[in-house]
Amino acid sequence: MRIDAHQHFWRIADRVGQWPPPELQAIRRDFMPDDMRPLLDAAGVDGTVLVQTMESEADTTFLLDLADRTPFILGVVGWTDMKAPGAPAAIARLARHPKLKGLRPMLQDIADDHWIGDPALDAAVAAMLEHHLVFDALVLPRHLEPLLGFTRRHPDLPIVIDHGAKPPISEGRFIDWYARMKVLAELPNVHCKLSGLLTEAGDQKPQAVRPYAETIFDLFGPARVIWGSDWPVLRLAGDYQAWLDQCLDIVPADAHGEVFGGSAQRFYRLGA
Repeated sequence: MRIDAHQHFWRIADRVGQWPPPELQAIRRDFMPDDMRPLLDAAGVDGTVLVQTMESEADTTFLLDLADRTPFILGVVGWTDMKAPGAPAAIARLARHPKLKGLRPMLQDIADDHWIGDPALDAAVAAMLEHHLVFDALVLPRHLEPLLGFTRRHPDLPIVIDHGAKPPISEGRFIDWYARMKVLAELPNVHCKLSGLLTEAGDQKPQAVRPYAETIFDLFGPARVIWGSDWPVLRLAGDYQAWLDQCLDIVPADAHGEVFGGSAQRFYRLGA
């Protein structure tokens, strides 16, 4: 199977006061399964992992409802307040849905870069492990050191770094990002998504993405690199098919089965 392991749906009416702002006209409208289905069919993508975009259990319920009605949605990454006293019970309730595969706190938007180091998360992590859920790390490069500490404390928790930690491609800064990613890649429970990089390139040409994408592949290897489109956010920077083709060109042909399907199936336990 070819899998897009990172995409979004939303209704603008649910997002009053939330991102995206009015100036991002390319993505400031509803995006639903019927909008994506032709792209998947044209690209030969068999299924997707649908990822949350709001700090709201109502949003997660909306996504799970979509998954019930949409065969190509193979899994959902949702949200709950992982520091709330009732977090374990909330996780158990959400996990009753067979397509709930993981949780994603929106670390990039939290003012405290060390939020993830709080022991108050331990009960939620224990509940995630009990219910076979994974952790999507929506981080920026400045969060990689705190993420390393979290990862070392929870070596049994499967973790995936979304969008390669959004490296500063448009600024051409590589060394610090690389050094921090290298340490995380040495931990076997950490995976990385080959997604979102085109958006981080800004006004740079698409070719500027290549050194970062190649580094992700070299550090994590085919079994721990997971391809995703980040659609519809991708619309700010490029075209669905073009991004897929670019990644197919970057990743060695003998690793396509893993990066574009197998690694996502294992990580998210798709079909389980």
